[in-house]
Amino acid sequence: MRLKLKKTIEIGVFTGYSLFLTALTIPEDGQITAIDARVDHKINFIESEALSVLDQLLKDSENEVNFDYAFMDADKDNYCNYMREQVPDHFRGSSKQAILDLNRSLVDDPCVQLSHVALGESVDI
Repeated sequence: MRLKLKKTIEIGVFTGYSLFLTALTIPEDGQITAIDARVDHKINFIESEALSVLDQLLKDSENEVNFDYAFMDADKDNYCNYMREQVPDHFRGSSKQAILDLNRSLVDDPCVQLSHVALGESVDI
């Protein structure tokens, strides 16, 4: 039996991980009330497909080395694509293989400090 949750509340958003998961799970006419400390002035929210936004961000030379931290939890097949031209074509593939190949390329990248925390599918930080 599938629950038909439409109106939810999240007290303490923290990283937004569960908030986003809930938003993807509830119906289109659903609504989430999220309560947390005031951080909206720190967030530049862009609603779009990631690859086109990354291309646009890279057109600004300040963004080439301007991010201190990256968190990826998007469509797994595109993980290597989000690393842009640094990842060879043969690393791109199915979800499982794409994640394995991406992790291998991240470990080998001298510009990346990598930690791995097992949470369900996994989270690399």
